[in-house]
Amino acid sequence: MKKRKSVILLFVFAIVLALAFYPMESYISKPGGAYELSPFVEVDGGDEDDTGTMSLLTIALAKATPLTYAYAKLVDNQKIYKANQIRQEDEDDKEYNVRQLKLMSDSQFNAITVAYNRANKPYTITNNGIFIFNVVDGSAADGILEPGDKILEMDDEKDLTEASIQTYLADKQEGDTIQLVVEREGKELKKEVTLKVVPGVLDKPGIGISYKEDKIVETTPVVNMHTEDIGGPSAGLMFTLEILNQLLPEDLTKGHNIAGTGEMLQDGTVGRIGGIDLKVIAADRKGMEIMFAPDDEIDPAVLEKNPDLTSNYDLAVKTAKKIGTKMKIVPVKTVDDALAYLDKLEPK
Repeated sequence: MKKRKSVILLFVFAIVLALAFYPMESYISKPGGAYELSPFVEVDGGDEDDTGTMSLLTIALAKATPLTYAYAKLVDNQKIYKANQIRQEDEDDKEYNVRQLKLMSDSQFNAITVAYNRANKPYTITNNGIFIFNVVDGSAADGILEPGDKILEMDDEKDLTEASIQTYLADKQEGDTIQLVVEREGKELKKEVTLKVVPGVLDKPGIGISYKEDKIVETTPVVNMHTEDIGGPSAGLMFTLEILNQLLPEDLTKGHNIAGTGEMLQDGTVGRIGGIDLKVIAADRKGMEIMFAPDDEIDPAVLEKNPDLTSNYDLAVKTAKKIGTKMKIVPVKTVDDALAYLDKLEPK
């Protein structure tokens, strides 16, 4: 009898473990936090006597388990996504994380250049190689290059851009080899790749990677960003405002606790982001008084296919009303809209 009870208990324990830890091909998203930006952004000699705060907003995203999936079905402040709604086609978890970190890096680059433009401060931009997002299975690069690698040199080509790579590879044949200098985790490696065609993926010989130019911006004064563990582009607007708040002598916050979200594009436009309803909840929980939300315009063709789709701002307002927050939701199409609002804001 005791042996039978032990077997039953072991079986129940195994079921509980499976429910709690077995990874499903779905993701659960829920409110994250509001994090003051001054520890993440440091402008040398920047203004440090501001009385208010600028904060970025996050959401928490994790692989679903049967237990977390069932719980998310029962509550209002969690969302369930299929894997293909989060990851791109043929993208695994590592490649997804690499892409998110690159999006954050690009967001910082745009934030710095836009902020320094608005503050009339000097900066220079230099190429820093080609950043690899993912490697095609069965391609020339498979097993040689990895997501997150940066190609610094290709044969004798050192100033690499997307255009220069395409031009250089245009006349290459299957079986040709190219020598690469690759940066991986801070170390430079030499790699050799033999070009090949991957049926159904590439129509001509190639390396077999998806990539994007990597650029470095150098500023005067120097700005340092400490965001190694944060991914995605959505903090771009708030990075821009925090940099400006340190560059300029006046206190842009005027004593208020301000949060916001939105991708910062190169021209200062604030781009649409995902999960803004969850970020409203996160901001409210942290006692934010003002929240900037992208006032994006949805393409009519997209709206026709997705009639329930609303702008970030409209969804943010709807969520704010639903949770009964006193936090003010402010629509912004550009960083200049945010600056104009802050300029008219009454000091606290």
